Amino acid sequence: MKNIKINIVLMLVTAGIIAGCNDSDTVTSVSSTDPELGDALVTTYHKFYGAYEVSFEGDYVVMKTKGRPEHPSPYYQGTQWEGSLYEPYNGTNQNFHQNPNHINEFNFTFKIPLHPQASGTPTPTPLGPIGVALNGVPIFNQYAAGGVPLTGEINSFDQYGGHPTGNHMYHYHVEPLYLTTLYGRDALVGYLLDGFPVYGPVENGKVLTTSTLDAYHGHFGVTREYPNGIYHYHITDDAPYINGDGFYGTPGTVTQ
Repeated sequence: MKNIKINIVLMLVTAGIIAGCNDSDTVTSVSSTDPELGDALVTTYHKFYGAYEVSFEGDYVVMKTKGRPEHPSPYYQGTQWEGSLYEPYNGTNQNFHQNPNHINEFNFTFKIPLHPQASGTPTPTPLGPIGVALNGVPIFNQYAAGGVPLTGEINSFDQYGGHPTGNHMYHYHVEPLYLTTLYGRDALVGYLLDGFPVYGPVENGKVLTTSTLDAYHGHFGVTREYPNGIYHYHITDDAPYINGDGFYGTPGTVTQ
C-alpha cells in the first residue's frame, strides 16, 4: 500500500490560520508527485489546518488530529489552556447554560475515502464522530447522548457552536461558527467519514434549509474545490443541521 506523507510545516502560511491556530496545531504543506491524486485534491486536504499529520494510503486520506478547538470557549475553564483560550459565553442564546464538562485533547485518526461513491445501502450515522472539521474538531450527528433530539443540549453550545461530552470531547452538532465567520458561510468546513464534503448554509448567495436538500442533507453541485461537481452536504439552521438519514456514501473509520 502506498503511503505518501505530506510534510508538516511549523510556519503558519495564511493570516486566517495565524489568527486561529493554537500551539498543538500545525499546517500541512502540499508535496506529492502521485498523478493519481492530482494537485487540486491534495490542495483541498491541505485546508485541514487542525491536522498535525496528513497522509494518503491507497484510496484513503488519513488525518490525525487532537480534536481540540483553536478558538476560545467557556469550556476551557479549569484546563491547562485556560489562560489563553478561556472566554466567557458571549453568544446570542439567552438560554445558554454551561454543561459541567471541559475540553481535553484526544488522538484521533480519521481514515476517509479519497474518491467517495454513493452507497447502494446507506449507513446510519452513529453517535460520536461522524466527520471532521477543518480545525480538527469532530463533527457529530443530530442526536444527543442516548439518541434523543438535541432540543435540550442546544442550550449548552458555546458561542462557536460546540460543546464537550462527558469524557471531555469537544465537537460540533451544528454550524461551526468560528469557521464560517473566518472563511464565509458558503465555505468548505469539513468532511464526513464517507468522504463527501460539508459546506456552510449559503450557496450562490442563498441561505439553504433542510427542505431544499435531500434526505441525507445534501445535493450534487459545483463547488469551489470541485469545479466538476460533487455530492456534498450543507449545514442548515434547522434540524437535522448537518446530516439527515445517514451517510450518502460508504464511511471510512475514526479511531482514538
